[in-house]
Amino acid sequence: MAEAIRDGLRLEAIAADIAGDGDTALELLSSNTYDIAVLDRDIPGPSGDEIAKRIVASGSGMPILMLTAADRLDDKASGFGLGADDYLTKPFELQELALRLRALDRRRAHSRPPVREIAGLRLDPFRREVYRDGRYVALTRKQFAVLEVLVAAEGGVVSAEELLERAWDENADPFTNAVRITVSALRKRLGEPWIIATVPGAGYRIDTHPDAVHEGRHRG
Repeated sequence: MAEAIRDGLRLEAIAADIAGDGDTALELLSSNTYDIAVLDRDIPGPSGDEIAKRIVASGSGMPILMLTAADRLDDKASGFGLGADDYLTKPFELQELALRLRALDRRRAHSRPPVREIAGLRLDPFRREVYRDGRYVALTRKQFAVLEVLVAAEGGVVSAEELLERAWDENADPFTNAVRITVSALRKRLGEPWIIATVPGAGYRIDTHPDAVHEGRHRG
């Protein structure tokens, strides 16, 4: 059925990837940026309900449409309670699904997150683009997520633990050095003078007055 839905949506000029189980869904979500998630609540592995929880916890704002055979009122209530933006029960008409997806996309476009600017950085969460002093900076998904958290703090200190919690999933090892490695790579992508300062024993922050002479103490 998933393949038939995908092919039908293509005829409606809507591109879609499919996942037959929760693990595949999480893998796709971690490596791609999607406009909308269509979830069956009863997929194998992590359920559609669990996937919905993780999407909501990520703070991405991605709309969720639950497409399921669970059609009782309390099923719908629990689905919306998990963060679903729309709920369509089986059987359904493909045209109705396409109409609902377009409606969700219009709603998403009207609630685009604001473009943030600080210390010569311009971060556009909607287009997933970053510029420094007018120069486009290509970032990986994880680097963008870390930078987005730092920029949102507006120069405030963000601990490594908070970065791990907000830019990685809930299964991340709390003792990993992934944050340090990602921040180091992010500094290099953004270029000198280093704009991400290390605050010993506290975390990281955007340096609102970056200066090349501070290079040594910012590398930590």
